Amino acid sequence: MAEDNHRLHGWDSDQVALFRPRLEPADVRSLLARFGALHGPLHLLWHSPRPFSAVARVATPAGDVFVKRQHARVRSQAALREEHALLAHLRGHGLPVTQVLADDAGETAIAMGDWVYEVHAPAAGVDVYRDTPSWTPLLRLGHARQAGRMLAHLHAATTDFTAEARTATRLVARDDALRAPDLHAAIASQLAWRPGLAAFLAGRDWQRELAPIADRHHALQPRLATLPRRWTHGDWHASNLCWTDDSDDAAVAAVLDFGLCAPTFALYDLATAIERNAIAWLQLERGMRAVFPDTARALVDGYAEVLPLSAADHALLADLLPLVHIDFALSEIDHYQDAFGACAQADRVWHDVLLGHAAWFGTAPGQALLAAIRTRE
Repeated sequence: MAEDNHRLHGWDSDQVALFRPRLEPADVRSLLARFGALHGPLHLLWHSPRPFSAVARVATPAGDVFVKRQHARVRSQAALREEHALLAHLRGHGLPVTQVLADDAGETAIAMGDWVYEVHAPAAGVDVYRDTPSWTPLLRLGHARQAGRMLAHLHAATTDFTAEARTATRLVARDDALRAPDLHAAIASQLAWRPGLAAFLAGRDWQRELAPIADRHHALQPRLATLPRRWTHGDWHASNLCWTDDSDDAAVAAVLDFGLCAPTFALYDLATAIERNAIAWLQLERGMRAVFPDTARALVDGYAEVLPLSAADHALLADLLPLVHIDFALSEIDHYQDAFGACAQADRVWHDVLLGHAAWFGTAPGQALLAAIRTRE
């Protein structure tokens, strides 16, 4: 169980902790014994509240490191090496991403029992949003603009990263269903390799429930088909960025957490950034006060300073936003239902995220946000 001052983010911290126990000193000691320079007395300084992996900051004889652990059902060694290859590519292009440390055998993805571990050097800068939940808006417009700029720099750096599609299927920001010509057919085809999703959908009239989303999806095609594929971050939230200082005009000093990365397309990542940073999903009862069009515009404007966007790009971005969450929501349902049997969590993802987020864009606040994105000032 997580400490009281570091409760896990999510709908039900106690339930999440059952299948994402925090790192304990014995776990970390066994892992760091494989790193000669890090072996010795250690102290766990901080536990991350993020729900999908266990992360701790650890003081070692050679300085602090971050230890991250995921269940082998979620990430294999091979899948984790794919993330590390992208990080190495980005570092080679001058992007400020974290450095993954190799053990004495040269391995960066380390399997121990049912878990897969990685060790990162500390990121540069100030972790201003360390304890901010992912569904919390980014209120500093200067930070939003800088976040947009850095996202564009990342996209520019991945144009020549040619790795194939990820082997991981759970908790990855893919675009398989989003790009498919027919949403219902795309989901049906996934049931063979998403057993949790298949079990969740069995016996329910899911095609009827998804009909409003399928209509939006059909209208979006075929504009996505020709967009160039590139690797993207997949979870561009302020809490995954470190900053040069705590001021409103700080620049991005480091980019964190590529756990959701996958080959998608640039506007997918930009739409995800808006979804993560410009909507108070946990406070939708506030109506118009739950949406932040200025934040969305700042993200887009910052991005366009590096990679210009056309009027057609703005229109597509607005049309994409109500659907950009589809594939990740499907992967969450598969993850909760099959990997850990958390049926209540899977049900909430279906109703509150997959269906609920798309429906929200038909409300007055949602329409106001889409109008702000379509407008080029």
